[in-house]
Amino acid sequence: MSKYTDYNLKPFLQEAIDKLGFQEPTPIQKEIIPLILKGKSAIGQAHTGTGKTHSFLIPIVEKIDASKKEVQAIITSPTRELATQIYNELNKLVEGTDIQTKLFIGGTDKARAIEKLKTQPQIVVGTPGRIRDLTVEQALLVHTSKILVVDEADLAFDLGFITEIDQFASRMPEQLEMYVFSATIPEKLQPFLKKYMDSPVHIKIGHKRPVADGIDFIVTPVRSKSRKKRLLDVIEGINPYLAIIFANTKQNADSVAHYLEGNGIKVGVVHGDIAPRERKRVMKQIHELEYQYIVATDLAARGIDIPGVSHVINYELPDDLEFFIHRVGRTARAGLTGTAITLFEPSDEDALIRLEKMGIPFEHKDVVNGEWSELKERHARKNRTKNESEIDMIAKSKVRKPKKVKPGYKRGMKWEMDIVKKRERRIKARKK
Repeated sequence: MSKYTDYNLKPFLQEAIDKLGFQEPTPIQKEIIPLILKGKSAIGQAHTGTGKTHSFLIPIVEKIDASKKEVQAIITSPTRELATQIYNELNKLVEGTDIQTKLFIGGTDKARAIEKLKTQPQIVVGTPGRIRDLTVEQALLVHTSKILVVDEADLAFDLGFITEIDQFASRMPEQLEMYVFSATIPEKLQPFLKKYMDSPVHIKIGHKRPVADGIDFIVTPVRSKSRKKRLLDVIEGINPYLAIIFANTKQNADSVAHYLEGNGIKVGVVHGDIAPRERKRVMKQIHELEYQYIVATDLAARGIDIPGVSHVINYELPDDLEFFIHRVGRTARAGLTGTAITLFEPSDEDALIRLEKMGIPFEHKDVVNGEWSELKERHARKNRTKNESEIDMIAKSKVRKPKKVKPGYKRGMKWEMDIVKKRERRIKARKK
């Protein structure tokens, strides 16, 4: 299948996919969507950014019978954040339909969750512990659900959630359609898989770089400046043919555009709240090269074709890293080269590491007065190892921190260690 239309999806679902701006199925989607539509259990090995989430959401929505007010699919993810992301993407697909969805995650009011279950939703998304609790309370009736998705199974296993999944999966129909997604499949996960899956199809998407060649990836620290001032520094250091600046929300996009205009930079703005007539006018101006900079949100930019993008600037990293791949994919098209620049703060480090694991080769750079310079490796401090000598190690082993510490104890420990080191050096010198 080379297009979503080849799957003959329900009109509302095809319309939602078009609205999201998806052009054609990703490799994991081409493999998984037909299997779920046929009801064939599968294991999918793929990283974030491969389109994995929609590979199961699209066919599940297609299979839901909205006339039956019962649970028909359960999707579990090991963290509240991931579950919430899946739930938000799901609701974009079912918007305007009679399909009922519910999110159940830890850290929320369980009594209120039980109250919500007076009417059973057709699709449930949640964390394993909360779904298990609601099942045990007999508030969530899972016995009608023929579909179970276990997302990020290796993480669920590491966090000890497989037992909880087992507790509610055992109450589901014997002929269960189960779909497990994971970057790796640990050997210790096999007994759980064998218990519920009969000869599943195993799909493994290669660990190829998820973006086109020809893109330079730069990360630059915000440091003590405001993010907007840092953005101005970056703009001073580039001269793009056309640059898209991505913000996560419509409010942030408007705020960034207003700030840039206040600094004499003409920008076009593209997001969901722009009226159709205004949007058409902006797009005409973009195609006529009246703007060098466009500020956009993810969904708005993915739903339109903007040719000639030489630079992508991530004003902030998206919550769903799948969108990072789509953002940077706007440049280096048709054999051209491009640059993707990301502003980051220490709180973004985990997301950057995840992107690096996916194959994104970041360069760490600074820009001052329009000039770019190389910085030390971002995690140089983390990776740095102390070159302790044998004598240092002996001193550490012999001088212990006192059980009851008093003011100045560190000074005393250092003094003791220095004495041990001197003694060890003398012993070593005599041996020579």
